[in-house]
Amino acid sequence: MGASLKTGTAKRRPRTWPAILLIVLAAIAIVAVIWRVDAEPRTDDAYAYADTIGVSPEVSGEIVTLAVRDNQAVKRGDLLFEIDPRPYRYALERAEASLAQLDAQIPLAQRSVNAQVFGAAAAKSAVARAQATGKQAADTLARMEPLIGKGYVSADDLDRARTAQRSAQAELEAAQAQEREAQAAIGSVDVLVAQRAVLTAEINAARLNLEYATVRAPFDGRVVGLRTSVGQYVSAQKPVFTLIDTRHWYVIANFRENELGNIRPGTPATVYLMSNTGIRFSGSVDSIGFGVDPQDGGDTANGLPNIQRSINWVHVAQRFPVKIAVDHPYPDLFRIGASAIAVLRPKPGDDRARRAAHDGASS
Repeated sequence: MGASLKTGTAKRRPRTWPAILLIVLAAIAIVAVIWRVDAEPRTDDAYAYADTIGVSPEVSGEIVTLAVRDNQAVKRGDLLFEIDPRPYRYALERAEASLAQLDAQIPLAQRSVNAQVFGAAAAKSAVARAQATGKQAADTLARMEPLIGKGYVSADDLDRARTAQRSAQAELEAAQAQEREAQAAIGSVDVLVAQRAVLTAEINAARLNLEYATVRAPFDGRVVGLRTSVGQYVSAQKPVFTLIDTRHWYVIANFRENELGNIRPGTPATVYLMSNTGIRFSGSVDSIGFGVDPQDGGDTANGLPNIQRSINWVHVAQRFPVKIAVDHPYPDLFRIGASAIAVLRPKPGDDRARRAAHDGASS
């Protein structure tokens, strides 16, 4: 009977080793999770991103051809839309006609100038002769005036000398005027040549405006935000729609600041989109954000990313955007703003190497 009591007591004794084993496994799992988070930080606070431009014409006018539709994919060089080219074609034709007229006028003016050159040479010679005659008449008058009081010359002779001196001066002034006119005629060709340079510039500008009337895709992309049609008047420098640059896709992943220590440009990454979680894309860190809107009630820095904190009444780690370049994105899968998951795989020792490089640069 005593043996049976001992046996029953042994059977009722609780077994503690399964609980201990479960605690040990849980601790191992927690350590593994923490290690994995530190070794491969990940976040679901991420979205797909691509560069965009506002497609705006360089000239104003009415849209006569609209070759794309909203959300259409286009290739570099594809026609997007065309503005009525007639005003710019007419401006080009008018400038070309003015240049042709000027080109016909320049040779005629050149021949006239050539004749004026000879006339200018003759006028210059006439000026020289008039100067010599005038000097001779002035010298004669200067010699005769002292002699009038002594009776060596008569009053008539003195009057004739004075008349000759005034006539010589008048001839000199007339010859000088003719010389100035001849020189002015010679410069008329230079004015026409300068006008030709102005017309040539106007032709180039008109030709460029005519080219601007046809708007083509500057790169492979996708049209979004198209809200217009044929007949709409568009103004220069004002966007008609947005063009997404689909040549390069990125994932903007917001990581906590205490996870940035081992992250650097070039860090390998794996990303996938919530729209299709079965497809993984490889990539690498392109850059790490160095500023966000602090949201602390102070002045907001213009242009900084605005990243919401999940708990406003608890001081939590700030998040900074990490820009990840996707290696081979699927054009039909990626959309700007699409939710994404990002996992980084920093190399061990990156943080130590960075600190060593910083310490070396500081010293």
